[in-house]
Order: sequence, then structure tokens, then C-alpha cells
Amino acid sequence: MKNRLDIDIPSRRNFPARGLFVCLFMLFPLAWPASAAPSLIIGEQDSYVVRDGDTLLDIAIANDLGYVEIVLANPGVDSWLPRPGQTLTLPTAHLVPEADHKGIVINLTELRLYYFPPDGSPPRTYPIGIGRLGRETPTGRTRLVKKRENPTWIPPASVREERPELPAVVPPGPDNPLGSHALNLAWPSYAIHGTNRPYGVGRRVSHGCIRMYPRDIAELFAQVEVGLPVTVVDQPVKVGLVQGELYLEVHPTAIQADALEATGKLTPYDPPDVRLSVLTAAEGLLDRLDWPLIRQVAQERRGIPVKITRSSIN
Repeated sequence: MKNRLDIDIPSRRNFPARGLFVCLFMLFPLAWPASAAPSLIIGEQDSYVVRDGDTLLDIAIANDLGYVEIVLANPGVDSWLPRPGQTLTLPTAHLVPEADHKGIVINLTELRLYYFPPDGSPPRTYPIGIGRLGRETPTGRTRLVKKRENPTWIPPASVREERPELPAVVPPGPDNPLGSHALNLAWPSYAIHGTNRPYGVGRRVSHGCIRMYPRDIAELFAQVEVGLPVTVVDQPVKVGLVQGELYLEVHPTAIQADALEATGKLTPYDPPDVRLSVLTAAEGLLDRLDWPLIRQVAQERRGIPVKITRSSIN
């Protein structure tokens, strides 16, 4: 079921890689049965062979991934000392969130932004950093109201209370947390912007704004115009039809993701919305659903699209 959203009223709640990775970024536009809701899967799953001195953070940044998503995709791998020669999964395939495919769509749970060009050309997706616990990024619909290159940052009062050493105004430059570009939203005090701390991308560390890698925000900045709609959703479970097969992608909750960062482990459990989401999308495919696999995907929450329909009836 689609999120119920109101315009401007927030509610709380192909890059070079190190090593042997070869980018295979592909897009699959799909034809859908009349009974199914349209969906897209962007990208193709890939892999990377660890080199001496690599960390998961380095690999994530080099391959335009966020920290949490690369850790989720490779359970049991040491984030700081992955074994040289070890083959890692790069989570570079994504089901598009359920929302109007216009402008920018942000899915908080998966820490990703999707951009749908107005000319109908293939959408792009980028990892993002979002608000931490107590400073959550809001959900809802808004729009871009201003584009700023080399922005000046005026720390809000709430931030200066936490960090009184901050100046009243931070000029453009390497010390500016907005990075080189900022896209102001109609929600006051919220923006999509770059960062001078790229290790925060793919994590919940901001005061509510959406952070992007410097190269990503520069690319997005050049493509978008003021007035572009922005939709922010929170969808841990995504289900979509891909060439007649049903795929399931499940992400951890915010609490699980924070615990993963702290402990390196994900506590498995079955979220209550997975079964309903699958059944809602599985019209005509119920007898082909692989329920043991669905349960496994729901428990592992690796953030990777997995085909959950059997090829034939057993």
C-alpha cells in the first residue's frame, strides 16, 4: 500500500573502483501484466575482490555504495580488515520504491535517493546519509526551492547548542559540511547537499538533512531544476515484478541498522509487513511463491533483490 503523503507537510516519524571490480550498471525497463503495478529494477548485482589494505568503507565509496548497505550485503566480513582475495557482494541492484516515479524519491530505510529525469530517460540512484535518532529526516512530499553552488552554512541554533564552538557562519570551503552543492527543500531547514565527511554517507548521522557523496551531488545538481517534486518514504520492504517473476528486497529498521554499526551483527526477525506485501503483489503467482526463501530474505534483510517465485510448480 502506498504511503499517504501531503505536499510540503513533513511528518516525523558508475564510478571507478579499486581492485578487480568492473562496473556493470544496467537498467531494465519492464513490461507488466495488467493486474500488476508497474515496477523497475535498477542495476545488476556485482562483486569485488578485496585487495590488501582495503576496508569496506573504502570499497563502498569507490563503488558509490553506502556503508550500511555494503556491510549488510556481506555478513561476517570484517569491516576494517576484510581478507585480501575475498570476493564481496556489491549491492548494486535495487527495486524502485513504491511512489510516483517523478522527480526525486528518497527511501529512508534503504538510505537511497532515486532521480527520475523528466524526459523519461533511465532513472539514477545514489546512496545518502540521513538524520540520526532524535533528528530523523521527515517523510512526505515537498519540492526543491533553491539551488546553491558553494553554499554558505549558517548552523541552526539546535546545532550550535550541541557544538557551541561552531562559528555563526561557515563560508564555502573544505570545512563546510554542506560540501560544494546544496538543494534546499520547501521544508524549512532541510536540504539535499554534499558533505566534507563522505564516511557519513549510507548512515544515520545528520541533523535531518540528506547527505550525498561530492561527485553524486554535483551530478544531481546539474540535472535538476527548482520546483522539482521530492517524495520521501520509509519502505523497508519492496516487492516488484521483473519479467514475470516476483522479487523481494528487505532492509533493516533504523534500530537494527544502528545496532549493526555498533556490533557488526544484525538481529534477525520477521517483520510483520513482509507477508502482506508479498501477497498483495503476487496476484496470479501464489502457487509459485517460495515461502521458506521469503522467510530467509525477511530475516536476513540484506537489502538485495531476491527472486521469490519458483520457476515451476513443485
